[in-house]
Amino acid sequence: MKSSPHPSGHPGHNPGLLALARDAALPALSSAFDKALAGFDDELFNRAETAGASQLVFLDGMRELRRRREDITLRFGAHLKQAWESLEGGTPLSAELVLTQAAQGDGGLSLLSEHDLESRLAVRNFASVVLRDWKPVLARLDRRLAWVAGVDEMDASSNPVGPEHIGVALHEAFSTCDLVAEVRLVLIKLCEREFAAQVGRIYRDVDEGLAEAGVMPGISQPGRPAAPRAAAKARHEPEPEPEPAREAEPEDPQGAPAWARRFTERWARHRSELQAGAHGALGDEPAPNGQNMVLEALHELLAQTRHVREDATAAAQVAVGQQRPLSQHEMMSVLSLLQATPTATLRAAVGDETESLAQRLKNEVISGATRLGVDPSQARLDPQDEDAIDLVGMLFDVMLDERELEGRSRELIGRLVVPFVKVAMLDRRMFVQKTHPARKLLNSLAEACEGNAGESQAERALMGKVEEIIDRLIAEFNENLAIFLTLEEEFRDFLAQHRRRIEIAERRATETQRGQEKLEMARSRAAAELDKRLQAGAPLPAAIGDFLRQPWNHHLTLGLLREGEDGAAVGEALQLADTLLEEVAEAHRHIVGKPWLQSCQPALRKVFASVGLHGEGSVAAIDALHDTLQAIAEARPELERALPELPQVALPTAPVQESPALDLGAEKTESVDVADAERYRGMAVGTWLDFVDKDGKVQAGKLSWVSPISSRLLFVNRRGVRFCVASPEELVVMERLGRLRPHLDDGAFDTAMQGVIDRLDPQQPTLH
Repeated sequence: MKSSPHPSGHPGHNPGLLALARDAALPALSSAFDKALAGFDDELFNRAETAGASQLVFLDGMRELRRRREDITLRFGAHLKQAWESLEGGTPLSAELVLTQAAQGDGGLSLLSEHDLESRLAVRNFASVVLRDWKPVLARLDRRLAWVAGVDEMDASSNPVGPEHIGVALHEAFSTCDLVAEVRLVLIKLCEREFAAQVGRIYRDVDEGLAEAGVMPGISQPGRPAAPRAAAKARHEPEPEPEPAREAEPEDPQGAPAWARRFTERWARHRSELQAGAHGALGDEPAPNGQNMVLEALHELLAQTRHVREDATAAAQVAVGQQRPLSQHEMMSVLSLLQATPTATLRAAVGDETESLAQRLKNEVISGATRLGVDPSQARLDPQDEDAIDLVGMLFDVMLDERELEGRSRELIGRLVVPFVKVAMLDRRMFVQKTHPARKLLNSLAEACEGNAGESQAERALMGKVEEIIDRLIAEFNENLAIFLTLEEEFRDFLAQHRRRIEIAERRATETQRGQEKLEMARSRAAAELDKRLQAGAPLPAAIGDFLRQPWNHHLTLGLLREGEDGAAVGEALQLADTLLEEVAEAHRHIVGKPWLQSCQPALRKVFASVGLHGEGSVAAIDALHDTLQAIAEARPELERALPELPQVALPTAPVQESPALDLGAEKTESVDVADAERYRGMAVGTWLDFVDKDGKVQAGKLSWVSPISSRLLFVNRRGVRFCVASPEELVVMERLGRLRPHLDDGAFDTAMQGVIDRLDPQQPTLH
C-alpha cells in the first residue's frame, strides 16, 4: 500500500487509505471463502457415506451447495461490503446489532426457531475461535482502521472485517439455502476448520500494509519489525507464519484447586502460631509442601474435630488399644458389598438432610465387617481410612445440601458415595488434584443433575445417561481407577450437547425479555399519549373515546413496537388523534355543514384495519365517528352513534412484573449508595452470582443480558432459564440482606470441599 498518512498524529478520515485497506481485505476474504466453499461438497459427500439414516440430508445439502454456491459467495461479500460502507460513513455497524435486529422479526415479539438459534451460536463460536487465534493482530488492526476511518475506537463487533462481522456474513450466506439444521451447522464448522486460518492471514496482510503506509507504526508487535512480511520478501525468505494468541493462565504446578490453596495458607499461619506458642517445639518438624501439605493439614483438622466429638460422647470412650484396625483388604471387601447392595439405612441417609453421611458410612462399615467374620467389638477403622470416609461423607453432605439436587437427582448422586470412599482410600490425591478423573466425572454428573427435574425430553434423556454412567461405575469399579477416565470421556461428549441446549435456552430467555421490555415501553408510551389527550379538554363523546382507547391505542402500541418512538407510523397515529380532537373542538363550536373527517379517512382506515376491521365494517365505523361529530355540531346528542362491534383483538398485555428472587422486606432502593449500584451496573455479562433464598438454599445465576431500556439485569439459572430480573439498586439491597454473594464456581467437587472446610473451621478458631 502506498498513500500519505495523516499529516498530524490525530485520527482523521483518510479515504485513500481506507479504500486501499478495503481493496486488500474484501476481495481476499470473498475469494478465500469461495475457495473453501468449493471443497465443502466433497466433505458432505464423505459424511453422507457414513451418516446412516441421515445420508439423504447430506446428499441434498451437497446438491444445494453446488446449485447455490455463487449466490452464497455473493451474500457473504454483500454483508462485508455493507459493514465497510458504514465504516466509511463514520458510523461503524455493530455485528451484534445486525443479528439482534434480524432476530426481532415482526415487532420484536416472535421467537427464533431452534435451528436459527443454533446457527447463530455456531457463527459466534466461529468468531470466538478467530479472535482467540489472532487476538494480537486484530487488536492492532482495530486501532489502525479506527485511525484511518476517523472514529474514536473500534472493537470486535464494529470492525467491518472482524471475526464477528465475518460470522454474521456466514450466517447471511447460508440463511436462504434449503439446508437442514444438521448440514448448516456442519458447513459452519467446516468454515471454522478450513476458512478461519485464511481469515487470519488476511488480517495480518492488511495490518502490515497499513503499517507500511505509515499508519501508527509504533504499535507493531514488540521485538518484531513493523512489516515482517515485506522484510522477508526482501530477503527472499518464506513468509513468517502467524503466532496465534495464547492467553496466559496461572497454573498451579501442583494442580491444587483454589480451596486447597486458601486452606493451606490459613493452616500454615495456624502452624506458625502453634510453633510460637510452643516456643519452637515444632520447629524441628519440616513443613510439608504442595499436595502433601494440603493432605497433612486436612488430617490434622479431622483428627482434632474427631477428638472433640469423641470427648463429647460417652459411648465413644472405648479401649481402642484392645481393637485392631481393619485391613485395607477388609475395608475394600466391605465397601464393595455396600457398593453393590447399599443398605436401607445408607439409602435413607442420602435422602435425610439431618443425618451425617460420614457417621452413617462408618457405622455401616463396622457393621458390614461382621459379614466377613470380624467381631465388631474387636475392630476399628484405621485413622487414614476414617479420614477418607469423613471427607467423602462430608463432601457429599455439603453437595446434597447446598446444590439444587432434589428427588431422582439426589438419589443418583447419593449412589456415588461408596465408590468415592474407595477412590479416596486408593488415591488420596483425588482431594487435591484438579485433573483427577474421579472428580472430573463427579463434576460432570453434578452439572447434569443440578436443577434437572426432567421437565423436557432432553432433560429426561440426560438423566437417563447419568443413570447409565452410574450403573456402569457401580457394576465395573473394583480397584481400577481407569473406569473413571473412560466414563468421564464418554459422558463429556453427551454433556456437550446438553450445554448447547442450555445456550439456546439462554438465548430464548434473552430474546423473550428483550421483547417484553419493548412491549412494556410501547404500552407505557401509548398509555401516556392516550392519557394526555383524554385529559386535555372536555369529556369526549362515547364513540370518539372508545376509538382512542381501543383501536387507536392498539395501533399506536404496534407502531411503537415495530418502528420505535420515532417511526413514521407513530407520528401518523399521533397526528390522527390530534386531528380528531381538533374536529371535536370544532364540532362543539357548532360549525354546521363541515365535511367531517375528510382529511384523515386514510389514517382511520389503517387504524381499523390493524384491529381486523376492513371493507364495509371500516366504512360503518368511520360513518359512526362522522355522524357523532355532526350530531355535536347540530347540538342533537340523540343522533350520536356508537362504534360498531369491533373484532375481539386482544391488546398486547404488559409482561408479568419480574420481582427479584428474594423478598427485599422493608429495605428501600432509594437509600442505595451510587457506587454500590454502579458496581452491579458495570458487571460483565456472563458473571455468576449466588442467590440465597429464605431457607438458605443457594441457586447460582448467570448475568445473561442487561436491558438498554430499563437497565435491569437478566439472570438465568444453570438450565438457561430466566429466574430473576432486577435493577442494580435491588441487587445492592439483596446483598445487604445476605441474599446475594459472589459465586465461586470451581466445579461441584471443589465447591463442596470448600464447604467441608467451612463446616470444620468454626471448631478451630485459631484458623481464622
